[in-house]
Amino acid sequence: MSTPDPRPGGRAARVQQAVHDAVRALRAEEGGDAITVPRIAAKAGVAPSTIYRRWGGLGGLFADVAVARLRPQGPPDTGSVRGDLTVWAEEYIEEAASPTGRKFMRDMVSGGTDGASAVRGGAYARERVETMLGRARQRGEAAPELEDVLDVVLAPIVYRILFEPGDLSPELAPRLVGRLFG
Repeated sequence: MSTPDPRPGGRAARVQQAVHDAVRALRAEEGGDAITVPRIAAKAGVAPSTIYRRWGGLGGLFADVAVARLRPQGPPDTGSVRGDLTVWAEEYIEEAASPTGRKFMRDMVSGGTDGASAVRGGAYARERVETMLGRARQRGEAAPELEDVLDVVLAPIVYRILFEPGDLSPELAPRLVGRLFG
């Protein structure tokens, strides 16, 4: 017999939401440098020990907030795999390349000593792409391989977000996706 899933609206979910909201609010109010665990806890209405126990400290917490922020609501469904991937890449760029998105991306990548936060962030992107590719195959479309999408579309976007300071061109997403079909 399997155990039931945890309640999605239970106390743990409420605590996570309150703490994530507190981090986002404090970052919006004053940036990331002045944020401390006690300040986050006070704003979220939890004990600092709750944050340390659940996230281990600021790095783990910031990484978790980054993963949640960069997780799209769901993969787009335009009716074609090329359209889906283009819209998804455009949305990813819009969210992740904003000043706040860049900060969250850096937090996600550097957030844990074991790299778990970056792995979770990558898993969300992988799941979205797999969903789009699976839908395409169900429609009878020729779809690129998952690894090709990650290498040709996502990797250059992440590289530019993390290591290049300027704005990303609006043509970047369609150009990268076009390479998969060109």
